[in-house]
This record gives sequence, C-alpha cells and structure tokens, in this order.
Amino acid sequence: MSPPLAIVSAMHEELRALLPLVQAARVVRLGGREFHHGQMHGQPVVLALSGIGKVAASATAVLMMQAFDARALVFTGVAGGLAPGVRVGDVVVARELLHHDMDASPLFPRFEVPLTGRARFAADAVLADALAVAAASAGAPRVHEGLIVSGDSFVASAAQSAALRALLPDALAVEMEGAAAAQVCADFARPFAVVRTISDRADDDAHVDFAAFIQHTASATTRAIVEHLMVHTRTA
Repeated sequence: MSPPLAIVSAMHEELRALLPLVQAARVVRLGGREFHHGQMHGQPVVLALSGIGKVAASATAVLMMQAFDARALVFTGVAGGLAPGVRVGDVVVARELLHHDMDASPLFPRFEVPLTGRARFAADAVLADALAVAAASAGAPRVHEGLIVSGDSFVASAAQSAALRALLPDALAVEMEGAAAAQVCADFARPFAVVRTISDRADDDAHVDFAAFIQHTASATTRAIVEHLMVHTRTA
C-alpha cells in the first residue's frame, strides 16, 4: 500500500463520523492513541483522534509521519470565528497558520517560532483548494480562506477576541491545534491543510454554542467535506 493521507480530528464526534468511510481498516495502538489504517474511496488513509491542544496535535502529527509515513496531513475540527463576517456554520480553510500565544520576545519577534525565522506556516495550496471546493459542495453557508491562529487556551470572551483581532487583524478564526500540526509537517516537509467549521463567535457565549454545535452539526459537516475530498481529489 502506498503512503496514506493522514486525517486528524480533534473531537471524538468527528472521528466517529469518519470511521464508517474507512474500508479494510486495521487499528494500530501507539502513543496512547488509536490509528485507523485502511482505504477511503480507493485511497490509503490513516485516521486518528489527536485530542485537544497543541501538544496533543504535535504528538499525533509526529506519529503519523514516523509510524505511517503519511504523505500529507489534513486536520479537521471546529473553531471560533474572529473576523466580522465569519459566522457560526461557516467553514474556514487555512491558507496560513500561526501560534497566537508564541512570544519569545525580545529574543525573537512576537509570534515567530524561535530558530525557524517564521511565524506563519503556509498550507499546501492544492489541498487547500480541494478543501475549499469540498466545503462549498458540502453546503457550507460561506467558505472563507486565510489565516487561522492557534493557542493553548479556549477563547471564550469578547475581550479575548477583540485583543486577538487587534494583534492579528487578518485572522479569520481561532482554535487550539492547527499551527502545531502545521509546524510538525513543515519539519517533515510534508504537505498539510486545515479545515475548520465555525462553532461559535469566540465570545462570552462560546462555551454554550460550542457544545451544541459539536453535538448536532460539526460531525456531519466534517464527514461531507472529507468524503467529497476523497471522491473528487486524488491526494497521492
């Protein structure tokens, strides 16, 4: 079997929605995680639940590269909307990822990952294009493309969101894993893409909106996007 496409989900609900699409799956347990290795619409894939946060995402991405020689990685999940026009139910496809909580100043510029010379990690253009088409075909109300920012905190107040917008005015959405997976993929020189469904507006009601959205909407959206990607795009 040729090297698989890695598909990583941050939430149990999303992974459960994707697993029925995998044929001839075998489960490999490694690093406290279950990796589901098989085929999806004739293409080799390996699926896993990362867990929440940047360390969890990094560990999962490293295992995908080292243990399965994943040829590319797609990270799915939900995010809080930051830009004014990014609303609940919309989909954001990352063109760039950034750690909004990285600050090694004054040794390095704010947001720059030390010793890399970069703050932003560019997603693979071909994969991102395919995900944007898949999201539109899956019925997302609006599909946005641009900067997604990541950090190890759940942004759940209007004040936090306003502070992020002031620092990073082009940021479309905020989440807790994408930039970490992007950094690992950059280290391994593997293509990556991140697609997020907007579950809340990262404001004072975020914790309420988030729980309801995950339960009723996010998993179906993720399944539709991933299935369209695999049916209509050769990811090899």
